[in-house]
Amino acid sequence: MPQRLSNLRVVDPVLTQLAIGFGNNMFGAAEALFPLVEIDTEAGKIPKFGNEHFKIYNTLRALRAKSNRIQPSDIDGFDINLDEHDLEYPIDYRESAEAAFPLRSHATNIVTQGIQLRREKACADLAQNAANYAASNKITLSGNSQFTDGTNSDPEGVISDGKDAIRKKIAKDPNTMVIGNATWRVLKRHPKMRELLSTASKRLIRMEDLQDIFEIENIVIGASVFSADGTDEVSDVWGDNIVMAYVPQKQQDMERSMYDAAFGYTIRKKGSLVMDSRTEDGKIELVRQTDIYRPYLVGATAGYLISDTNG
Repeated sequence: MPQRLSNLRVVDPVLTQLAIGFGNNMFGAAEALFPLVEIDTEAGKIPKFGNEHFKIYNTLRALRAKSNRIQPSDIDGFDINLDEHDLEYPIDYRESAEAAFPLRSHATNIVTQGIQLRREKACADLAQNAANYAASNKITLSGNSQFTDGTNSDPEGVISDGKDAIRKKIAKDPNTMVIGNATWRVLKRHPKMRELLSTASKRLIRMEDLQDIFEIENIVIGASVFSADGTDEVSDVWGDNIVMAYVPQKQQDMERSMYDAAFGYTIRKKGSLVMDSRTEDGKIELVRQTDIYRPYLVGATAGYLISDTNG
């Protein structure tokens, strides 16, 4: 009985809060395009809205006439089913006694990064998959249109066309942009971009410059990397591309809702992100994180993908 009880899950609220703090500071590209929305269960349905919100209706009413009634369109939706993700980190009692730093905090950081990186990769795969977009909402650059051709390419023009494509679909301009690190390295040195600066100094493009030039308030560089199992070589999670999207911004004291039309969401079961620990054989403490979520691309018409920006 004592051994059985020692193996039972013990939720640690302190480490859970520490994990939430770590998670808020990492992998911002996924959070920008697929913000978290919490639901009470592991399954449900996400509504898929049409274009009712920007139709022009007949609103004029004559004296004593009936009100002008909208004929509602059917609201489509698709089922959601969330996945459980978990990682645990072993701490030997001898390591804990000799460590010069808090091993439990270190373990929390490691498993948090592991789960968050998996989430970042899943979101990146959705956003960068050209098959998820209609022809009107994507472009693949080639030849002298690629940004590595500093003389002939026109990054601002490409972005402007993409913004207009989104506006024509959802009647809103995109407010979020994720730029792959390889694209960012070329973009900040692009001569035409530097010509657009209001300053005469010969400096590189900065993030605030992009916000002014592209007129997009939320711009994130997708700089995270990953390595496949069994290898030390790393690859970029976000490739040489740009993803633009409309994502409802979180209002003060108000939680986001999956009923708000948007490019994408990460649906999480409420309260599922927890840290717990248990002992194994009385000598090894296992510090574990669990999270239940799945990212969904719910409105591809609210996004635009620019692929192969570099030659």
